[in-house]
Amino acid sequence: MAKTVNSKKQNAAAKASAKANAKASAKANDQSQTTAAKTIILGIDVGGTSIKGVALKEGKEIFWCDEPTGKDDLAAQLESIAEKLASGAGAVFSEIIGVGVCCPGTIDGAKGVVAYAANLRLKNYPLKQKLEKLLGLPVKVCNDANGAALGEAVFGASSGYKDSVFVTLGTGVGGGIIIDGKIFEGNKGAGTEIGHMVIERGGDRCSCGRYGCFEAYCSARALTRRTRWAMEDDTGSAMWKNYDLSTADGRTAFEHMDGDRTARRVVEWYIKYLACGLANLANIFRPQAIILGGGVSAQGSRLIKPLKEQFEKELFGGSDYAPVEIKCAKLGAKSGAYGAVALFM
Repeated sequence: MAKTVNSKKQNAAAKASAKANAKASAKANDQSQTTAAKTIILGIDVGGTSIKGVALKEGKEIFWCDEPTGKDDLAAQLESIAEKLASGAGAVFSEIIGVGVCCPGTIDGAKGVVAYAANLRLKNYPLKQKLEKLLGLPVKVCNDANGAALGEAVFGASSGYKDSVFVTLGTGVGGGIIIDGKIFEGNKGAGTEIGHMVIERGGDRCSCGRYGCFEAYCSARALTRRTRWAMEDDTGSAMWKNYDLSTADGRTAFEHMDGDRTARRVVEWYIKYLACGLANLANIFRPQAIILGGGVSAQGSRLIKPLKEQFEKELFGGSDYAPVEIKCAKLGAKSGAYGAVALFM
């Protein structure tokens, strides 16, 4: 019986090896059969629920895809998506400069290793090495928030600036730092955890375990929580006309701020803490621009105008000598994939 089992395992391994060799041979033939110039870059943004991909030719999008994140080996999933991008772009592998990947978690960009990604259940995962072996193409890897920052810096709202800070105001608060057009990652890629600087010592508890973090006050979740507290305290608030405690979210207070005092106070509370966090970042890095992404940034001028007024009051030395622009992101959900492309630019 043992010999039979071992024989089956050996046959399965041989078939898998043959399949891999066949794919590698096909790609090698693809590359040898054409002399087309390398003009296309593939960018892939890995998320906990979906993986987004883009193919850009000379800076212009020629194909886009968005698929659910599977449970298979990550490199194998990305190989499939890269092949789909190339096919959708009508390209052969010899036309592809490389594949950039943005991935959540702590990323060692120099080595292309996912040091730790909780949602993907990865630890010390050699993504660059695995994917390059599967595709036969150069691969570069970075953190997803850093990639989004780079995407906006190259293709989006901060494309005219060498130094910028990107802040996402979503379920949490994250972001990236761009210095002289390049991603600043910190020691072993573990830096720029923007959401976990403390802006209220001893304040609300954050998901990270500390108290008073930027994320605990300025995420969409924090804004939703504050809105619902305010509604409980003021049962006569106009916010009750369209929402209840189960449906109120980060939009609610902004939608009612012009005609409801309680809603306006929630917005003022939120902007006070957001301006504090952004001023801290500006006073440390003094970027030319701070770009806001994530769900809360959808409020546009209703957020930006009062935020700038408060921010200017807290900016060290004022804005006459080294002004800092505050803008909303342009690329939206595409920022990470475009940032992955930018790793090769």
